[in-house]
Amino acid sequence: MNSTVYLEKFHLAASEITGETLSKYRLKLSVDTILESVVLKVYKPEWTSNPLSPLEAEGRIFFSVWVNDETIRKNKIYYNIHAFQLRALKDYKIPARDFAQIFREEFLKHRRDWPNVSVEYGPLTLMQGWTELNIDHIEKDVHELVQHFFKISFIMDSILEPYKK
Repeated sequence: MNSTVYLEKFHLAASEITGETLSKYRLKLSVDTILESVVLKVYKPEWTSNPLSPLEAEGRIFFSVWVNDETIRKNKIYYNIHAFQLRALKDYKIPARDFAQIFREEFLKHRRDWPNVSVEYGPLTLMQGWTELNIDHIEKDVHELVQHFFKISFIMDSILEPYKK
């Protein structure tokens, strides 16, 4: 994989998202190369066990879009929402399985916006899907997936709120 090309395309997609939009949803973006994949992550520092280091925190919830050699061979861009080590979130007391179940029930109301998506995973992967990879409009596709996440990001907050300590 020529990660430089994909990294550039993901950065371009991220640059299309205004600071105003991120502020509105209180979300942050990161584009990086992780485990031989080019990844764009969307997260909220409050959804982590360490708001000062949210991307490396033990407990964290985030949305990601990624490509790597395997996904490129399959001609796909993958996306998912992860919820890692929720018991490490110091401000909340919520079992991971409960969080996953509640999320999936709410998410299914928005499923039509997500191509090739499934919620048939364990409690760490709340949902995962893919869309066709077309290098000529990858920025647009990544941008669209992030916009879809913005529309459902409230679900995480609404699930966490009743479990606040």
